[in-house]
Amino acid sequence: MTNDTHIKIPVSIEKENISGLKFPDNEVLKSKDEIKMRNADLERAMKLGNLEHNKIKIIFEDSEGMKQVETTVWGVTDKRVILKQAILIPIHRIHEIK
Repeated sequence: MTNDTHIKIPVSIEKENISGLKFPDNEVLKSKDEIKMRNADLERAMKLGNLEHNKIKIIFEDSEGMKQVETTVWGVTDKRVILKQAILIPIHRIHEIK
């Protein structure tokens, strides 16, 4: 039996390596409030990226586990976050934006 209450520490990854990752289809967040908060954080991150070129940390989960990348958000669609060099992260796999 697995215990999901332990804290998962994300592995840092270069944004150039994201395109080689595999992303499952399921949502990583549990509640509608968390999803709403994530969307608001993504909008803010995109504004910071476009206006001030600020880097933020995105903590996400691929098929192998938790990862984190420090990058600039260039755009947000209804399903994906767009990073520099047209690198995409599915929004439903993002745990947190810092």
